Amino acid sequence: MGKKRYAGYIAGAILVLLGIFMISTYNKLVKKEEKVKLQWNEVQNAYQRRLSLIPNLVNVVKGQADFEQGTLQKIAEARSQVGSISIDPNSVKADDYNRLAAAQDKLAGAANNLIISIEKYPSLKGTDAFAGLQTQLERTEMRIKVARQDFNEAVQQYNQSVRSFPTQPVAALFGFKAQDGFTATGGSTSTEIKF
Repeated sequence: MGKKRYAGYIAGAILVLLGIFMISTYNKLVKKEEKVKLQWNEVQNAYQRRLSLIPNLVNVVKGQADFEQGTLQKIAEARSQVGSISIDPNSVKADDYNRLAAAQDKLAGAANNLIISIEKYPSLKGTDAFAGLQTQLERTEMRIKVARQDFNEAVQQYNQSVRSFPTQPVAALFGFKAQDGFTATGGSTSTEIKF
């Protein structure tokens, strides 16, 4: 009778330990998943900052009567395309990242062309308004780069947890799936604006 009792205690202790492990693992996965969402929001914030600064830059150069209108039109189109993309942060997929990154790259390229075009207008390049916007855009591009790196690191840490043993069975049980981050494709343009 005593052996059955001890076996019951041992089985109960194993079940309690297993329950504690599952609860602890679940909470760690939730924390890492929330970190991915937070970092995605930081990427979105940095993109929004760029989106908000571009019209100010355009307004500064519009004052120059003979400035290339085609360049301004490309910026307006790229900005409109970025503004039309909406992504639910709770169910972001690799296609969403790629679509948004492509639109943001197009906007950055158009802004690069604008900056390059300004080289032809020394009076415009020397204004305080342009210099201030140039500095803000440089900082914004750095924020975008850092936000994307931080996002990819959060995704990588989350994916390591979801895929590694002994966490993997718990992740599968509760529906945690590996996620995709940003990837650079060969020959793609950088999202950084060059000054």
